[in-house]
Amino acid sequence: MSRTRTAMLAALALVAGASGTALAAAAPEDIGTAAVPCTVDYKVQNQWDTGFTAAVTVTNQGSAKSNWSVKWSYAGNQKVTSGWNAKVSQSGADVTATNETYNGTLSTGGSVSFGFQGSHSGTNAVPGTFTLDGVTCNVDDGSGGPTDPPDPDPTGPKVDNPYSGAKVYVNPEWSANAAAEPGGSRISNQPTGVWLDRTAAINGVNGRMGLRAHLDEALKQKGSGELVVQLVIYNLPGRDCSALASNGELGPTDIDKYKTQYIDPIAAILADPKYASLRIVNTVELDSLPNLITNVTPRPTATPNCDTMKANGNYVKGVGYALNKLGDVANVYNYVDAGHHGWLGWDDNFPATVQIIKQAATAEGATVSDVAGFITNTANFSALKEQYFTINDSVNGKSVRESKWVDWNRYVDELSYAQTFRQEAVSQGFPSGVGMLIDTSRNGWGGTARPTGPGAMTDVDTYVNGGRIDRRIHVGNWCNQSGAGLGERPQANPAAGIDAYVWMKPPGESDGASREIPNDEGKGFDRMCDPTYTGNPRNGNNMSGALPDAPLSGHWFSAQFRQLMQNAYPPLS
Repeated sequence: MSRTRTAMLAALALVAGASGTALAAAAPEDIGTAAVPCTVDYKVQNQWDTGFTAAVTVTNQGSAKSNWSVKWSYAGNQKVTSGWNAKVSQSGADVTATNETYNGTLSTGGSVSFGFQGSHSGTNAVPGTFTLDGVTCNVDDGSGGPTDPPDPDPTGPKVDNPYSGAKVYVNPEWSANAAAEPGGSRISNQPTGVWLDRTAAINGVNGRMGLRAHLDEALKQKGSGELVVQLVIYNLPGRDCSALASNGELGPTDIDKYKTQYIDPIAAILADPKYASLRIVNTVELDSLPNLITNVTPRPTATPNCDTMKANGNYVKGVGYALNKLGDVANVYNYVDAGHHGWLGWDDNFPATVQIIKQAATAEGATVSDVAGFITNTANFSALKEQYFTINDSVNGKSVRESKWVDWNRYVDELSYAQTFRQEAVSQGFPSGVGMLIDTSRNGWGGTARPTGPGAMTDVDTYVNGGRIDRRIHVGNWCNQSGAGLGERPQANPAAGIDAYVWMKPPGESDGASREIPNDEGKGFDRMCDPTYTGNPRNGNNMSGALPDAPLSGHWFSAQFRQLMQNAYPPLS
């Protein structure tokens, strides 16, 4: 059975007149003198043969409340099966939704939102009457009338998995770079992410295509079928606080610039009806929220910059604002960065990362309905699947978790991490249908160094090191890794809970310069990109494993691209 994404409004929004909040209309019997006591906005978000998901927003125009109860009745055979941000129960056709302990306060002019999943057969009409604490509310379906049917959505409801049944956009600029390399035509038709890594990239910089140019090209590639466009939203204030190679243009306090000069223009372009037929996937702010877990005081890997970003809250605010504004566009699917197993797979990192993503997903007007899923391993190298050892193996009474490579992690590869991350997210309140993406652009680890069987059972380190697919010196190494290869080709629905394998990081685009290079892109020099660097606590004080002579992050790195093709797994034909 296929999963069904229950993308719901699921967080408190105590603001009047905010984006997406239903506003009360004047009472028919007293037009011009009083507003109705309340307005209910009921929307069916997704619907399939036997079920549906719905979002309800209640706006209170009466006296302030410390608790609330919303009731309605179904005319058909709809049955509520689960809900969030409200206690939803049903008796016969009658449904009651009451507040949770954390969202009982409902001010005058304030709104509260909750969502649920239900079953049905036959028709699934919107209920005609709702009450708030026994008082009948106006039903705002977008048409202004209490019983009119909902306005049709020309793009249809959001699908469970945007990649299903769809082609994916091939960036012609990356494709040209790939095709110009010897043998590059073998992969130059693969889809990759379009990185909006500074404000100027929206309109195009240094002769490169801007966002509208990419979307226009996507419409040409689309034809009569479905097409996904993959964007990387990557310009937070104080970006990449634990590294220097991909620092951004905005300072730690530039949250207003981020909102008005970066996110708002992107949202306006994506909302253009011209692009309504595209499925737009946003990878939202890499390496941001996980940094607030692992690289802040009192962790030994703490950095002053990450402490600053945790204290000022601008990572959480920025991600929340991006999710809210971009999520308002009907054909946009937001996937939040979830690091990778070699960063967050330990017991004290894993649940905490989901918690801070949830915090961001309910900040700045965002709700969990603005999150279609999560993406792991973006621009990283973690092996998709370790074939020759598992987390449950032991050698001479020692678990593989005790090996220097695994170092007590709960996961040995990216697939197991991503699948469990999804389960953890659902357990913490994200809708049960959220999906995962895994970036496989550089985690193939083929070539002559690839093991063909398990390591020797001499001791646990020999066993793990002899059989591991991931050939990095240390799992914490991340910059232009020597020996890496292209991984699984982009594909939809490759494994349970995984929406797609993607090449979000375009192979051949550098992670960072191997020496300091003056530039106007805000990109610093990180010693982790220097092949002579002997490391820091984040990589166990090991050598960096980086390739020499690398250009600035995002710039074309021919030597890396050729190595990735040489070490591709599955191999290139």
